[in-house]
Amino acid sequence: MSGYREVFQRKEIKYLLDEVQYKELTAFLESMAKVDEYGLSRINNIYYDTPDHRLIRTSMEKPLYKEKLRLRTYGTAKDDSNAFIEIKKKYAGIVYKRRISGKYKDLHEYLSGEKTEIGVSQIAKEIEAFRRLYGELIPAMSICYDRIALAGTEDKDFRVTFDSNIEWDDRCSDLRQIKKANPLLQQGQYLMEIKVSNAFPRKLSEKLSELGVFPTSFSKYGAGYADMMKRNMVRIPAADNISQANEWKNSRMKGEMAYV
Repeated sequence: MSGYREVFQRKEIKYLLDEVQYKELTAFLESMAKVDEYGLSRINNIYYDTPDHRLIRTSMEKPLYKEKLRLRTYGTAKDDSNAFIEIKKKYAGIVYKRRISGKYKDLHEYLSGEKTEIGVSQIAKEIEAFRRLYGELIPAMSICYDRIALAGTEDKDFRVTFDSNIEWDDRCSDLRQIKKANPLLQQGQYLMEIKVSNAFPRKLSEKLSELGVFPTSFSKYGAGYADMMKRNMVRIPAADNISQANEWKNSRMKGEMAYV
C-alpha cells in the first residue's frame, strides 16, 4: 500500500453524470489518463462526529473552512487490513487531506477509545488534537461506494474518480460488519470528481461543456445525513454559533497551513 500518499493539497470539483455522459467521458479521458493499479475497488468509510452531528451540520452551512474525520479501508475490512484515519479539510475551495495508516483493528480501537495513541508523527498529533477539540466523537455514519480512479499520463497530480453504488448507514460502527444499506444515487448515476493541483485541462473543460456537465455541490456524508433526517421526518437544524465557530476555525486553519 506504499502508493498511497499521506498529505494532499488540491482542488476537487464534483459532477453528477448519467450513463450516457459517463460512457462519453470515460472514452474521452483515455487520451489523457489511465485507470490506476487498483482498478474497480470498494471504498468503505466511517465518519466520526459529535452526538449532535455538529461537524456535518456546520459543513452543510458551507462555511469558508470545514473539516471531517473518517476511518477508511479499500476493499473488505479485516483485523489486519490496511486502513486510514483521515482528516479532510476544505478552506476557500482547496481540499487538504492528512492521513495516517495502520492495521484496521488498531485504528478502530483508537477511535473507539480502547487505545490511547496511534503514533508520534505530526499527523498523529493533529488527529489527536482534532479529537480533543470536538470532545466526544462517535461513529456517525458509514459511506461505502464502488470507485474507478484514473491518473493522468502526463500530469501525475491530475486524477479523475467515478463513484457509483453509494450507500449510507447510520447504524454501522465497524467496517468489518458492513451490510447493504441505503442508496444515495439513482440507478445509472455516477459521481465524478476531478482532482487537480495545477490548471484544469482546457480540452476536458470543453468536453464537459459539450456534454452539458456542470459542477455540483455534493458531499456523500452530507447527502446521507440529509436523507437520514428526511426519512426520520426531522428538519435539519442549523449548527450552533456558526459565525463564531467559523471565525475561530479560520484562524486555526491559517495557523496549521505550515503542516499541510
